[in-house]
Amino acid sequence: MSVVKSPLSEQDRKIVGDALQGALVDLVDLSLVAKQVHWTVVGPRFRSVHLQLDDVVASARKHADTVAERASALGVAPDGRAETVAKTSGIDTVGGGWNKDTDAVRILVAALGAVITRMRERIRSTADPDPVTQDILIGLTGDLEKHHWMFQAENA
Repeated sequence: MSVVKSPLSEQDRKIVGDALQGALVDLVDLSLVAKQVHWTVVGPRFRSVHLQLDDVVASARKHADTVAERASALGVAPDGRAETVAKTSGIDTVGGGWNKDTDAVRILVAALGAVITRMRERIRSTADPDPVTQDILIGLTGDLEKHHWMFQAENA
């Protein structure tokens, strides 16, 4: 049941809703992974990596809110619950314990790469049914690609 009526057809709402839900889950998990690594990073580049991780967390949280609110505006109830994120995220899990700075960078490069790949698929799938959602996904993917570049440069 949807209490908000969407301007999209039912078929388009399903496509766009799935894209937004997947984006939300990946962004929530990205923020959690980045924060976990932020808390456990050690090594000579601790401070720079630590601060860079907080930038990713802030960006992922901001974009998650935008994505969830877009879903709501289209009559799709967003689901960012821990259970849903754990079951459907495209990001590999992070082990416990400390992470050497070079490993922390590798973890973030891999996580960002996975999310970016899935976002690009969502960008393609929303092109026709909802260019407004596609625009949101394009913008946030650009931000994620910037973070991806910056983390890759850390271990170059």
